[in-house]
Amino acid sequence: MDIAQVKEELISLRKEIKRHNKKYYELDAPEISDYEYDKLMTRLKELEEAYPEFITPTSPTQTVGGSAKREAGKLVAHDVPMLSLQDVFNRADVENFINDAVEKLGDVEFVVEEKIDGLSMALRYVDGKFIQAVTRGDGIHQGEDVTENARVIDDVVQQLVDAPAYLEIRGEVYMTHKDFTATNERQEKLGLKIFANPRNCAAGTLRQLDSRIVRERRLSMFTFNLQKIDGIELSSHTDAYDFMIRNGIKIIHGYAVCKNFAEVWQAIEDIGKRRESLDYDIDGAVVKVNDFAQRELLGATSKFPRWAVAYKYPPDERETILRDIELSVGRTGRITPTAIFDAVNLNGTRVERATLHNQDFIDALDIRIGDTIRVYKSGEIIPRVSGVDKSKRPENSAPYKIPETCPVCSHKLEREDNAADFRCVNPNCPAQLENHLLNFVGRNAMDIKGLGETSIPKLIAEGFVRTVADVYKLRSRRDELLAKKIFGLVKATDKILAAIDESKKNPPARLLTGLGIFGVGSAAARDLIQHFGGLEEISGASIEQLQQVPDIGEITARHVKDFFDDADNLKILEELKTMGLTLEGEKKIFADDSPIAGKIFVLTGTLANYTRDAASALIIERGGIVKGSVSKKTDYVIAGEKAGSKLTKAQELGIKILSEEDFEKLLAE
Repeated sequence: MDIAQVKEELISLRKEIKRHNKKYYELDAPEISDYEYDKLMTRLKELEEAYPEFITPTSPTQTVGGSAKREAGKLVAHDVPMLSLQDVFNRADVENFINDAVEKLGDVEFVVEEKIDGLSMALRYVDGKFIQAVTRGDGIHQGEDVTENARVIDDVVQQLVDAPAYLEIRGEVYMTHKDFTATNERQEKLGLKIFANPRNCAAGTLRQLDSRIVRERRLSMFTFNLQKIDGIELSSHTDAYDFMIRNGIKIIHGYAVCKNFAEVWQAIEDIGKRRESLDYDIDGAVVKVNDFAQRELLGATSKFPRWAVAYKYPPDERETILRDIELSVGRTGRITPTAIFDAVNLNGTRVERATLHNQDFIDALDIRIGDTIRVYKSGEIIPRVSGVDKSKRPENSAPYKIPETCPVCSHKLEREDNAADFRCVNPNCPAQLENHLLNFVGRNAMDIKGLGETSIPKLIAEGFVRTVADVYKLRSRRDELLAKKIFGLVKATDKILAAIDESKKNPPARLLTGLGIFGVGSAAARDLIQHFGGLEEISGASIEQLQQVPDIGEITARHVKDFFDDADNLKILEELKTMGLTLEGEKKIFADDSPIAGKIFVLTGTLANYTRDAASALIIERGGIVKGSVSKKTDYVIAGEKAGSKLTKAQELGIKILSEEDFEKLLAE
């Protein structure tokens, strides 16, 4: 791709993404799925990383509403300390807290409420208008500004009905079980990291630099404390809750007002009984003094307020026999082992399965089939294995190892260096078919308009497609597609079939991207085609020859080699060729003795005789590669006036630095 094409694609991507942002944020009428939007943003970020000189201040990667950039880690001083609570773990501890408060204060009223397992956040309002959101941070002095992300949380009220001069409230940001499941399914679909639990997901999401991610993951918030108010007098916690309810602020529901220890303990037990039916995680119950004046009298230590405690429910743990370990294959090929054991009752729920995460987890606990294992649910909806009673281990037991082949397609599994997960890298694995097809028809690959998240599952379910080659056989099954209304009526069906036909004209780099070879994205596919000329030439290359392509390391080269050594893959490629797809491209030939071909350059500072665009074009025309950041793989850094941190990093890594004069000499060679 030459510079003109890069600029043209950047302009087109930015325009399209901005249009979708407006439809999503302002009109509340999105036209495309989150998956399709993510692919657009990924392509834009990929181009801007490769050509940083083309980044503009108005790009969606630099503005709120797309990849909303804010200053990561910006710290804000606390108006009121956000202290943690002292934990107590048994009935006696709670009774001691109640008795101590009564002894010091006399007549005391307590409030008992759920302790949400999330991330604390304070909201600030001036004259009724929401102005700022701050995380707990160090709890005393400062927290992180997360205002832009808080604005897209539905539970954060933007304008109060009653308008005190100043209001600060504190709450807990959390994620419901439903939204957590949806987020992890989406992460898996995109080949991204799976979150361990809703709390971690909520915390990581709130600190995202992209407010769109926060909105699409659907964070929630309960408010549980009045931090400060000016202009309105409130005398108690329950008065504050009444004020919040009037203003549409979501408070912790189901709280109980109690007069003595017996009532407090009953309220704690009631919360414990219903926690399994909640659509969010709690990790205890909070007991608070209701009256604000009495809270002032009790005061606080340097860490905890003396007017509240958090009761932590004991984990509900049971012993059971591990009968089997079942392996499942995710949409991206990730292998997940699951423990199958004799059913036990945990917190009122019958449980007979629990995730074992990966081989590292199994090895750490030395879990073996037949073992007596301990299973628990500690305020979480997902059961977990905590350990093994090795004294009850059967004789002749053996350590468990995940097999070397995929349980679905029998393809050899791969485990990358320093990675915990095994993966099936066979793109034709039935368990991965939907994700594979979505990649194949996506914008960065064959770009077939109309085929996507809605139609592909239907095509698979009805048996129309089992490999990517079957996409090009759909025209011959037009009548069946219409009969089953897979794409809708005649006009919609013919439009999609025409898009499929048109995609046959795509260059081979797009086809190579769509094949789903692990580690081969659009940039790597382009480089491979330019180096070898076409897919048939790539199929005959050795691992050593593949590694001669810039940015193709040993692992990616091995995946490419394995793909083209597979007879089923070669059969699919032959089918695609027969149906008229282009497998051959234009091989770029550079002089063997060129000092630029295949070398990686980074530009920094201002050059006297060249714009950054012009210098990049000269490098690319001669077979060089221009990157936006310095790494160990960088061959040269061209440093102009006012060169910054890139120059410093290059010097630290011992990378050769070129002046503008050195660069011109290199061009002359």
